Amino acid sequence: MTGPHDLIAAMPKIDLHLHLDGCVRPETLIRLARERKRPLPETAPERLLPWMRVAPDNANLTEYLTKFDFVLPHLQDREALEIVAFECVKQSADSGAVHVEVRFAPMLHTREGLTADDAIRAVIAGLRRGEAECGIPARAIVICMRHHDEATNLRTVEAAARFAGRGVAAVDLAGDESRWPTSAFRRVFEAAAALGLQATIHAGEADGPESIREAVERLGAVRIGHGVRAQEDPYVTALLKERRIPLEMCPTSNIQTRAVPGGWDAYPLRRYAADGLVVTANTDNPTVSGTTIADEYRLLHDKLGMTPREIAALVLNAADAAFLEPEAKTALKARVRSGLAALGLAADQ
Repeated sequence: MTGPHDLIAAMPKIDLHLHLDGCVRPETLIRLARERKRPLPETAPERLLPWMRVAPDNANLTEYLTKFDFVLPHLQDREALEIVAFECVKQSADSGAVHVEVRFAPMLHTREGLTADDAIRAVIAGLRRGEAECGIPARAIVICMRHHDEATNLRTVEAAARFAGRGVAAVDLAGDESRWPTSAFRRVFEAAAALGLQATIHAGEADGPESIREAVERLGAVRIGHGVRAQEDPYVTALLKERRIPLEMCPTSNIQTRAVPGGWDAYPLRRYAADGLVVTANTDNPTVSGTTIADEYRLLHDKLGMTPREIAALVLNAADAAFLEPEAKTALKARVRSGLAALGLAADQ
């Protein structure tokens, strides 16, 4: 007899919210450091992992983000970026993903001579290699950072536009939301819109629902990263529902960053879905959070009591929300529906 875990393991999965620098394998970091003659505090994967993974007693998003500072010095050349991007796709596919979107901030990879264009080109090369080997579509999302000045973020948007439709699917805003409010980035995302770029914005994670409202109404976000704090304002939840704005929720990460006081018992994903919001489940940072897309789907059942059919609805949401060209999106949706139908989980079954 097939149980819920078997169905969840077998269903097609989609990861719309995955950070490149949060997905680096310890084995890969050791290899990159050795080849570049850079020191590491440990040279065995199991001993290095605690330096890369968030601690169980992590206090907040600010503390969570410090893990990226450890990895970034090793991601400053084309080969490193291509390798890690390829491995992002492979890890996702190995966990059952049939589509993945990998986001990164190119300006964080320019410390040793790369330009933003160089970084984007290298990541796209890795994603394309992953697509070819794993047989799943993969797209890049280019991040503007909250702690960067406006001129730097405008250059980021301009670089993203040069690769739009050629591997880059959208732009994003990420970083410490509690320190740099979303409202400070209106001009950057006006420029993105003028260049024809779609936007997904981290909002309602470390700041309140007003950040989500700003992202949607003023910055033109067509998807929201996280959005867990929308529940604090009925206007914002109604706005998301009316405009059908997909939420890229990341359960494990959201619990670890204390985005929802009360932990799993208060986590709103299932309630959002029941209330008619467009919800998806994603990994955020597989290495930092110690998760996979298969783990995230399983946790929806184990922690939130969601049935395989409810989880299947989230996969359909993700397929519909994917930043893909029309023909590729049609193919993805058909693949998802076929995979779910084979498990008896299609919407009309």
